[in-house]
Amino acid sequence: MARRTLTAANAILLLSVTGLYVTPQRIQGFSTDDAFDVDAVEGAETMMGVDGLLSGGFIPKERKMTVTLQADSLSNDFFDNWTSAQDVVRELYIANGSIAIPSLSKKYTLTRGILSSYKPLAGVKKVLQPRAFVITWQAVQPAPF
Repeated sequence: MARRTLTAANAILLLSVTGLYVTPQRIQGFSTDDAFDVDAVEGAETMMGVDGLLSGGFIPKERKMTVTLQADSLSNDFFDNWTSAQDVVRELYIANGSIAIPSLSKKYTLTRGILSSYKPLAGVKKVLQPRAFVITWQAVQPAPF
């Protein structure tokens, strides 16, 4: 088995958007402390019976991923074009993508993503602040690298 490390510097995020970006685009220019992160998933509904026995059931779940880019990242244009196109047609464009994390020998397939939240411009402070984009995925599936 390959030795694993905590290196994040070589992680790769590729995104395509049906009808806008047919060829996957490499997202680059991440924030200083944040590149991308996926929220915890609530994958079950549970109930405790009055007799103390736990019951539960599987529920479909969405996966929210936040991509955080420096204000000067050229990849902001990718997201700006995506949001602008949706504003024009008043319809959603659906994304697909992949993540490669060589330090963990892992890759992930991202299926059916909707841009559900975004900062339309960088915060203007002493220096321009990072922008965050939230994509809600139907599925995030791990696989060996």
